[in-house]
Amino acid sequence: MRNTYLKEVYNLASKDRNVLSLVADNGLIVYDDFRRDFPEQYYNFGISEGHMINAAAGMASCGKIPFAYTIGAFLAYRSFEFIRLDVCLQNLNVKIAGIGAGMSYGYLGPTHHATEDIAVLRTLPNLVLLSPATAKETKALVNYAYQWKGPVYIRLGNNLKEELYTDDMDVIPGKGTILREGKDIAIFSTGDITYHVMTAARRLAQENIHATVISMHTIKPFDEELVTRIANTHEQIFTVEEHSIIGGLGGAVAEVMAENGCRARLKRIGLAGVYAHGYGNQEQVRTANGLDAEGIYNSVKSHL
Repeated sequence: MRNTYLKEVYNLASKDRNVLSLVADNGLIVYDDFRRDFPEQYYNFGISEGHMINAAAGMASCGKIPFAYTIGAFLAYRSFEFIRLDVCLQNLNVKIAGIGAGMSYGYLGPTHHATEDIAVLRTLPNLVLLSPATAKETKALVNYAYQWKGPVYIRLGNNLKEELYTDDMDVIPGKGTILREGKDIAIFSTGDITYHVMTAARRLAQENIHATVISMHTIKPFDEELVTRIANTHEQIFTVEEHSIIGGLGGAVAEVMAENGCRARLKRIGLAGVYAHGYGNQEQVRTANGLDAEGIYNSVKSHL
């Protein structure tokens, strides 16, 4: 998804000189083409994420369209005050791209994990929050962010080997996508962990448990109509996220179900009020925390 993001921002910058790429001393290699071809549209602020967001706000106030890119944990937590006051309070046209969603930086531990960023940022007024699961979602949502006049946060995970969308499926910003139809249970997911959800769903189907799988690529605005409809047609709902279940996707689904009087049962799967434990690559850390395909399958089975 990172590569798709970079490609789309490059394409936008080639067509619109107001599109700027801002980085915080990262992406030096992956931005080689951008720096070479659009040197006047590229700014490296060093390890100074708050200043980068502050400068992005100033650029947006002058009619520019800055895409500020760095590790999501350093944006959502370290730069929160700048996002809140300089960008969202002023409702400025700043696009914020946080890489390393969830536990992507497994070897670096909780300091680099973006496992509370949805909970932190979805509270902010005016901020659109996007969390793509695949390359196709990333392409559509980056272009949507460019067209949207206002603050946007794009939560980027690693590049997936497999596209979960078929050719005839569209990505509609603001609307969840049903990736798989099933009559027994429903699983809402967001981000690239959705790949593991689909793998778990195929294994459940072998045991005659058929799951509807929904990719919630847009966290704000949230597709309340789809959540309500699914919760009224399935007896058991699950949410799966590489994130805390407090305030994340599970929290958002729970809020909608409670406010609309949905009778379905809900089970949230994710980090249950803890930091992720273990070190290694992303897949090893997912396994250690029960968030790989096997862990998701086991969680669903044990709950049922």
